[in-house]
This record gives sequence, structure tokens and C-alpha cells, in this order.
Amino acid sequence: MYPFLRLAKEWWTTRNAPPLPIDGVHVSHHICWPWDLDPWIELNNGRTLTLYDLGRIPFAMRTGLIGVLRPNGWGITVAGNTTRYRRRVRMWDRIEMRSRCLGWDARFFYIEQAMWKQGECTSHMLLRTAITSKAGIVPPAEVARAMKVAPESPVLPEWVSAWIAAEARRPWPPEF
Repeated sequence: MYPFLRLAKEWWTTRNAPPLPIDGVHVSHHICWPWDLDPWIELNNGRTLTLYDLGRIPFAMRTGLIGVLRPNGWGITVAGNTTRYRRRVRMWDRIEMRSRCLGWDARFFYIEQAMWKQGECTSHMLLRTAITSKAGIVPPAEVARAMKVAPESPVLPEWVSAWIAAEARRPWPPEF
């Protein structure tokens, strides 16, 4: 089940946080609870992605994105991600999560997130997300203007551009 109580906690603790620039870093703190575990008694990989939601949503609040969604009839969808897992997160571990927007192209925003435990990075994710309307994907430049941000993206890091290029070559639908 989706952790709605934890989401409410994030909304509550972020409600008075100062605004962030679109490329600012939102820091949140989380605990690995028993219901987050897999059979090997560590943070489940699927739950890791859900916890990343709990960092992204307050980030979107602080940058002003959430404030422009409803008036425009827009929503958010995940359009792809890649996650690198490097260190175990065990029950009761306290995690610091960092979330930021690296930039955008003609269709997607690219968000970087990482979880840290005792100064060590445990996982890192690059996420491609789209803002949607009834007509389809809303161009990020239009979203940026609605957020009162310059419509030109910062230059994406080379590793992000390489990921975008690799994803463009990936067959769809999959060839089974």
C-alpha cells in the first residue's frame, strides 16, 4: 500500500519551508520501517522508488510546480528512471534524501535523487518525468513559464544526455 501517512508527514513538514529555485536541492529525512523490508531484511527495491516519491513531491511543492498543476489541469507522470543501488539500508536506518531538477528537454524534466546513510550514498536515481494534460505531454518550457522560471533548461550533464540517447535507442515495445 502507498505510504499516505508518510506523504502527509512530508506535506506537513514542508508546508512552511522556504521556496527553492528549480535547480535547488530539497533535503528530507526518512526511516526504514519494518514494512519497507524485503525477505533479506533490507529496504525493498520497489519501496525505494516509493520513498523517492516522498522526496520528489515536497521538492515539487517548494519549487512551485505543485502550485501550477491544479489551476492548469495538469498532472505528473514518471516516464522512465534508472536506479543504482550501492549500499544496504536496513530496518531502523535513518536516511537523508536529496532531490533536485537537473534540467529538461522538449518533453521531459530530469530529476536526480540520492539516499544517504551516515554520509555514504546508498542509492542514486535519475528520473524522467512529464507534466501531462488532457491533450498529452505539456512542454517543459510552458511549465517553466507557468512557474515563473526561464523556459530555457540548464545544460544537462553529459551522463544525463548519454542516458537520454541510450533510452531513444531502446526498442519499444520490447522484443520478446
